[in-house]
Amino acid sequence: MLRGKHGRQVALRCACVALPVALLLALATSSSAYTVDLAVHTDPLNYDREVREAYQHFYNLDYDGALTRFEQVRAAHPADPIAAAYVLNCVLFRELYRLDLLDTTFYANDGFLTGKHTVAEDPAVRDQINGLADQAIQLADDELKAHPDDSDALFARGWARSLKATYLAMVERGFGAGLHLALQARSDHEHLLQKDPQYVDAKMVVGVYQYVVGSLPFAFKMLIGFARMGGSKAKGMELLHDSAAHGVITSVESRTCIALFLRREGQYKEAVAIVQSQAKEYPRDFLFALEEANLLKDDGQGRAAIDAYRKLLNEAKTPGHYPNPHLELAYFGLGDTLRGQKMYPEAVRAYQFATQQPTVSPELKRRCLLAAGQVYDLMNLHDKARGEYLAVVAAGPDTSQAEQARKYMRTAFAQ
Repeated sequence: MLRGKHGRQVALRCACVALPVALLLALATSSSAYTVDLAVHTDPLNYDREVREAYQHFYNLDYDGALTRFEQVRAAHPADPIAAAYVLNCVLFRELYRLDLLDTTFYANDGFLTGKHTVAEDPAVRDQINGLADQAIQLADDELKAHPDDSDALFARGWARSLKATYLAMVERGFGAGLHLALQARSDHEHLLQKDPQYVDAKMVVGVYQYVVGSLPFAFKMLIGFARMGGSKAKGMELLHDSAAHGVITSVESRTCIALFLRREGQYKEAVAIVQSQAKEYPRDFLFALEEANLLKDDGQGRAAIDAYRKLLNEAKTPGHYPNPHLELAYFGLGDTLRGQKMYPEAVRAYQFATQQPTVSPELKRRCLLAAGQVYDLMNLHDKARGEYLAVVAAGPDTSQAEQARKYMRTAFAQ
């Protein structure tokens, strides 16, 4: 058994295989563009008008409005596992958004796997998520015992398992338990596709699995005992493209997966094109507009990224344009982009604005304070930088950001 740092890295890499990358953006297919494809198999409840209406609120990040409607659907279908999974999905992503964990910048490199991240977990929400997941899984198990060939129950069980694994990995950093559930989720959906290849929604989780395992170096798979575990980046992308084109509740999620993988491979222009099309499709989705700016930044289009961040922030001033926007994410991205353009005073202001937002998470606040200190050091203003570093330590003395801040208090940060 692997222990310590390497064990944690391995566990999270593997957990990411079956985690629905919906955790990166709370997205799904919209009823405004929704048509029934009779060649695609899915749970009939996914076609329900109330379900589509609930998802419309969900896509606009109106989680409370979505949750009210999903709860009504669950009350009308108390024995249906997917109805419980709808509620679980909504509660989970509302919490991830609250914790500033839906910005894909967090996942665009392996720092997510190796870094130390602390979040302000809400025990009540944790218990609610675990309870909903366990209920959905139990309902699916009951249905599968009575009807072993029930494809809808098998899909719902895999979905619920992947959602619970998402919370364990992202919030609690419970890599071992998350890995166990994630692999079970992949197994459920792989089995479903073996017996029903037209159940296209199941292709997303399996596609993510194929891509991630196919990306691991052979030596690394040998190290963790996965040498015989098959995976193919090309096959993963093929499955994701199929789900993106034909999935009933995974279409936009799959496109988001594709864009993320393209981003990790440095194929920014292709990723930008996907995200721009999504932003046009859902112009009130704050996260899509944010992702477009993030990708422009990563592509080295600094000026275009600055314009995109500022446009986003200006649009957010109009009441209701972006329901429930987390402006700290945009200010942080803007600060990083301005810093890259050596527009240091403007970068510091952007970081400071980010720290002042009422929705900013403790970790992101520390990251902004640390970045502001670094920029002050680049301006040869170490006294001001020291003030930012002291604020980092005060905001979390036992965090990785505080460790870096102490280092830079001793020796000024240099690019």
